[in-house]
Amino acid sequence: MTSRLTGKVALVTGAGQGVGRGIALAIAKQGARVGLAGRTVEKCEAVAKEIAEFGGEAMALACDVSDAEQVRAAVLATAGHFGGLDALINNAQSSVQRSLEKTTIEDVELSWRSGPLATLHAMQAALPLLRERGGGSIVNFGSTTAIDGSPKFGSYAMAKEAIRGLSRVAAREWGRYGIRVNVVVPNALSPSAERFRDEHPDAFRAMERRLTLGRVGDPEQDIGRAVAALISDDLAYLSGDTLMLDGGV
Repeated sequence: MTSRLTGKVALVTGAGQGVGRGIALAIAKQGARVGLAGRTVEKCEAVAKEIAEFGGEAMALACDVSDAEQVRAAVLATAGHFGGLDALINNAQSSVQRSLEKTTIEDVELSWRSGPLATLHAMQAALPLLRERGGGSIVNFGSTTAIDGSPKFGSYAMAKEAIRGLSRVAAREWGRYGIRVNVVVPNALSPSAERFRDEHPDAFRAMERRLTLGRVGDPEQDIGRAVAALISDDLAYLSGDTLMLDGGV
């Protein structure tokens, strides 16, 4: 562990696996105390145990981000347990992939509720807590599928670009409070990416060859450590920006 984030308290949504787990481990190793929110609380408890094993502090929270009250409760529970809040990391998102021709309103509503609305609800709940601390950092998540216009990601792309717009507005409105808002666009070995790798190894290797750096990112080392930098004082003058952690796509 290092002391870069000692004294800071963060909430990570979708913290039980993949990118969320990687972020939670990375920031805890740098001294942050972490609220771990996820739909499957057992997965978050397992991550909390990992953090405890190297001397960090974390608490697991059951939270379906598509439910506004559960989102608010997770924010308040984290702040209540650790005595405040310095960083909010809105990683969780659900979606269904289909062609635009077959995309349903239910698909769009799922992405909308678990994406932009969940992000907004968490940000609104966190605002007074961050103001009490004299500022803080919010990290939201975009997607290369939205920026590139990847086929079959219509409802997801809509949600992810909405999050980027929301983030830019929040950066403008909340900068006066010392609150920084940035977006990360990751390319990392999530559980779905691992399944794709295992089920379609040739296609996965071909995809990696198209990446400038030749590999898919590691959730902790490549994404988590960058998020740790974003919520630290090292990048205290960065706000309203999108950080492309996509291996050079």
